[in-house]
Amino acid sequence: MPHLLTEAPGLVAFVRAVEAGSFSAAARDLGTTPSAVSKSVARLERHLGARLFRRSTRVLALTPEGLAFFDRIAPLLQEIEQSADAVQQTADARGRLRISLPGEIARLLMDALLTRFLALHPALDLEIGITDRPVDLIREDYDVVFRVGAVAEGDLTVRTLAQLEMVLVASPAFLDRWGTPGGVDDLRALPFARYVVGRRVPEIRFADGTTVATRGRVGFDSGFGLCAAARLGLGVAYVTRCIVEEDLRRGDLVAVLPGKPLPPMPFQALHAFGQRAPARIRILSDFIAAEIGRITGGRG
Repeated sequence: MPHLLTEAPGLVAFVRAVEAGSFSAAARDLGTTPSAVSKSVARLERHLGARLFRRSTRVLALTPEGLAFFDRIAPLLQEIEQSADAVQQTADARGRLRISLPGEIARLLMDALLTRFLALHPALDLEIGITDRPVDLIREDYDVVFRVGAVAEGDLTVRTLAQLEMVLVASPAFLDRWGTPGGVDDLRALPFARYVVGRRVPEIRFADGTTVATRGRVGFDSGFGLCAAARLGLGVAYVTRCIVEEDLRRGDLVAVLPGKPLPPMPFQALHAFGQRAPARIRILSDFIAAEIGRITGGRG
């Protein structure tokens, strides 16, 4: 029987299919087609003389032989990849990378992504979805999503890229009309541009644990809507400082209760590749982390 190392493509395809949960997801990771992954795994099965997957259902499930083989092979491939990383000065980002970004964060990052990042990685095809809603990473076919705020995604790998400073803002005209609040009780009396997640309106929580339940005539599921409403004098908005920095500098918006600290919000990257994410995800996440640090001056 030929040496198992002659089936190296099949070994990689097999492990990636198990980790990603499907031949399609493994193909995206490897920059090939689902048919090619399936054929590589089939050749490996013929070589081993054993079935590795049950194919009678739409769900990709390991046979007992497949599970035993994966438990042996996956750590070996991980060691090989880690050894390669140790001798390579830089990894390359290549293939298709489909990502999701919040709208106002995308606005801040777009020029850098479309110029410097793409110029650095000419073998990469970048697809960007722009939305503030919580997307279903697997069902909507994203490789990695970037989100502001703590997430509870049990099966996803979460990497915190930055801690973003939060701020309450309002327009000068709004404060002239309603008065500048001197404390939390005054703040509770003001209308807000409310952030709406589904049908839920989260409270604003200060660093000392004090909370404020927001009320107001308008609600949004995006930072764009919150900022627009605040500029037009429709209410106080609770947003990341980086997306309103220019408004604050120009005086179009004013910080409300600046002396009462708000806890920062984590800016996070989420993916479903476990501990062996493709290089393109790590490289993009590193780039975005550095760019956010540059935009915020390192203060979040």
